[in-house]
Amino acid sequence: MTIELPAPPHPTTPLPPPPHVAIAGGGLAGLAAAAALADRGLRITLLESRPRLGGRASSFVDPATGEKVDNCQHVSMRCCTNLADFCRRVGIDGLFRTEPAVTFLGPAGKVSRLAAGILPAPLHLAGSFLRARYLGPVEKLRVGYGLARLALDRGDEAGRGESFAGWLLRHGQTPRTMDLFWSTVLVSALNERLDRMDVGHARKVFVDGFLATKHGFEMELPLVPLGELYGSRLEDWLSVHGVDVRLTTGVKEVEVDDEGALRGMRLRSGELVAADFVVVAVPFDRVRSLLPESAAERIEGLDRIGQMESSPITGVHLWFDRAVCPFDHVVLPGRLVQWVFNHTAIQGRPAAGPDGGQYLQIVISASYDLLGKGRDEIREAVLADLAEVWPVVKDARLIRSWVVTEHGATFAVRPGVEAIRPPQRTAVDGLFLAGDWTDTGWPATMEGAVRSGYAAAQGILADLQRPERLIRRELEPDRFARWLLGEGPARRSAIPPARVPW
Repeated sequence: MTIELPAPPHPTTPLPPPPHVAIAGGGLAGLAAAAALADRGLRITLLESRPRLGGRASSFVDPATGEKVDNCQHVSMRCCTNLADFCRRVGIDGLFRTEPAVTFLGPAGKVSRLAAGILPAPLHLAGSFLRARYLGPVEKLRVGYGLARLALDRGDEAGRGESFAGWLLRHGQTPRTMDLFWSTVLVSALNERLDRMDVGHARKVFVDGFLATKHGFEMELPLVPLGELYGSRLEDWLSVHGVDVRLTTGVKEVEVDDEGALRGMRLRSGELVAADFVVVAVPFDRVRSLLPESAAERIEGLDRIGQMESSPITGVHLWFDRAVCPFDHVVLPGRLVQWVFNHTAIQGRPAAGPDGGQYLQIVISASYDLLGKGRDEIREAVLADLAEVWPVVKDARLIRSWVVTEHGATFAVRPGVEAIRPPQRTAVDGLFLAGDWTDTGWPATMEGAVRSGYAAAQGILADLQRPERLIRRELEPDRFARWLLGEGPARRSAIPPARVPW
């Protein structure tokens, strides 16, 4: 027997498809945009030309062992509120180790530790700084004066086109204080030399990272390789949350119609990925090649991106047959080797040999002087530098090594760079830019990359009439720091700009 069902009283209207967001670039900026928009009823496609996610924060596979090796050590700081939010959002926040102190090994082999004391910010680091054994009393006075001037000036001189090296010389610093203190902190943080560095970015590092809050300077070290942290784990999370992740998929061009309306992205394969919104989250030197002339000419300031420059960074990976470094991580002021990270201690990754050996990652930021050198020459220079610090290096057997130089590791924080950083929203409806090089208020950092991705996602939600604040506020300055570093000409003039008397 057949039962005939009655027709529904009202014809059903098919629901329109959800808005489609296409993201070009699987670095932290693109990942942050995708993660922020996931689970919101949108269709999201993430396109990455390489076979892995993570962008510059990634790993490669050592063919000799099959293990993942990071391109270069990446660390965060507790002042990086948006990166921390992103890690919580995607469930990887438990894969970091907080370091409450930074160890310095001075030129004479004397150990100093930078750690917060009992005083409130911005004086919390004063005790450990005064105990630093690689600076003399007069040098500490000079540095203290420079820090006070930098903090209380509120970056008023940052827009004058002056390099930070010039600023330091005008404020009583010597080549020795610049080499052992200012360069030690800033070259690693900003991946640029003092003579090519913007004053405002230097101030950002010291005020937000070290002075405004008691724990903002504390490092967060990843406990797993970057390729797992921002690669495989992110790919799994995004897939579970409905994001279509397409690796080894190159984008040829953003496509617009004859009237200039956004259509989507044309792939190198010829396929058109139609989209209502497009986020271009690629390095600054690739953006212009992805935009058709009809779109590029409508984006104000896009031509200025061509004025941006890159800074290199070199990572040297060394596997020894025995332990040579007694620290989990250590800063070496005034040397070729700037940072040493003991991955045997941090990540439990031995090298080889009877006692398991030791695996060290060496970081040399702003490595302009190494660009013309071969890998063997760089490795030997690093080994010689380490042997001066730890003579046991001469007796240890080097099992294997890798030298990785990223020529375009970060955008260069040159004086005046803020004037050429574009916003995330463009004049083309539905088209957004993302990347640490866009206008984020932060230097070339993972925090800046995530902030840019969140800003693009925030703009998309606003266009969909679903406004939501995604960008997390920076750490609130401690009460005393807020009073001492607060705005106002009276506070800014608290220290006169007279010549330093010593």
